[in-house]
Amino acid sequence: MKNRKKTSLSAWRELEALRPTTAEELHTFLRVFLGLDVPRGTVAEGSCAPFEYLVHAFFEGRGGEEKKDAKPRAAGEEESGDCVVWANRGGGKTHLGAAATLLDLLFKPGIQVRILGGSMEQSSRMYAHLRRMVEREGLRRLLAGDPTQRRIELSNGSVAEVLAQSQRSVRGTRVHKLRCDEVEEFDEEVWRAAQMVTGSGECGGVRVRGSVEVLSTMHRPFGLMSRLVARPGAKVFRWCALDVIQRCPPERACDECDLWEDCGGRAKTADGFVPVEDLVAARNRSSEEAWESEMMCRRPRVDASVYPTFRVERHVKSGDAKPREAGEEVIAGMDFGMRSPLVMLWAVVRGGGAVEERVVEVIGEYVESGVTLGEHLAKVESLGHPRPAWIGVDPAGNQRNAQTGMSDVQVLRRGGYAVRVRPASIREGVDRVRRRLDHGLLVIGERCPRLIEALTTYHFDLRRREREEPVKDGPDHLCDALRYMIVSLDRGVSRAESRGYL
Repeated sequence: MKNRKKTSLSAWRELEALRPTTAEELHTFLRVFLGLDVPRGTVAEGSCAPFEYLVHAFFEGRGGEEKKDAKPRAAGEEESGDCVVWANRGGGKTHLGAAATLLDLLFKPGIQVRILGGSMEQSSRMYAHLRRMVEREGLRRLLAGDPTQRRIELSNGSVAEVLAQSQRSVRGTRVHKLRCDEVEEFDEEVWRAAQMVTGSGECGGVRVRGSVEVLSTMHRPFGLMSRLVARPGAKVFRWCALDVIQRCPPERACDECDLWEDCGGRAKTADGFVPVEDLVAARNRSSEEAWESEMMCRRPRVDASVYPTFRVERHVKSGDAKPREAGEEVIAGMDFGMRSPLVMLWAVVRGGGAVEERVVEVIGEYVESGVTLGEHLAKVESLGHPRPAWIGVDPAGNQRNAQTGMSDVQVLRRGGYAVRVRPASIREGVDRVRRRLDHGLLVIGERCPRLIEALTTYHFDLRRREREEPVKDGPDHLCDALRYMIVSLDRGVSRAESRGYL
């Protein structure tokens, strides 16, 4: 790095004189010195203005002005500066994250900020915005040296640096602020490590809160973003494509516009930066799921879901889930596991007629790991669920254990359980479950929250679209138990099973 001459004290005094102390002054500074006219209004119902995020970040979550005479908080009373920005593709979140970082560097001397993206490419995007800003005429002289590919340092001691998406990179860090871009792409272990790297401190007379800021779209059901947004007490800033749209010209006819269903004419008073024509083009190129998820920020996209038609409002049932009529049968499905969890599901088969046309209502679930099958069965018996007429299991359960000489299926049968083993491809099983969901022949009791979450999150690999097998990252265990049960029910009983031996 080339060393620059020490920045004159007068330069920093000039900058200090421009320090924003109110939200209005902050907006003016961004417009005049950075050329950013950040939207302060909203178009979509329930949204917040993008500018609200910058106010939160710059004033350390204390509102839209500096309170120099505020009394220090007692230990334990300090509020968190953490926040979540949930915004659309092209909604300016990465650019605004860079602007928030520059404001921190300029007006909080000595602050340490790190940028962590879902990939190094993503991290580099926010950093590239930051470099362009800090190299503007009038700000370049404040640099301590030429920026590198991953680090910017000002002569006031403030530093911003890019982190790699790895535990080693994150765990070796101790900073004031961590800005995380596109967390939907984060490794879960890296995310957990990131929660322990920030700390509060005094930076040029400003009390800076140790905080983790998240800026991302949301496209995975029950993924990291959805969990962060739903976290109790989370500070969430959400805006969608309509909140960053440019003002629609008066001559443009609303009744002929492809955005009418979402906009309803409200873009006539918008103050954003995305041209109307660009959003119309994106709307016409997008699937309904992608538009709703990644542009309108209404719900996660389901085009990679194994069970895209599963809806809590349609398929989850409340109330009594026990057999109510004569002839209603209790059945079960099981996915074996030792380090991974063993899953057992109970269901009632309701109604008459052909088996494939009867309604299956899942009434109970058991999910535990780390003990033997015999210990699992003892716990299962203590739950008080009706004993199933049979249990549908993975055909791999017929393999004998090298230590005990017995298979899991044998252990179940010695415990008095009838077992159905129906070899079937994953695709056949998924298709049978999908058919029941589509025709209202499969419902889930509200006392099965793990299964409800699994059906929502079970997904294919978006990066490897040629793979037909769902990703094995947790939800598969419950969904496999359900699949074994449905396949065993729909494909009937065998003579060997009715005798109860291998």
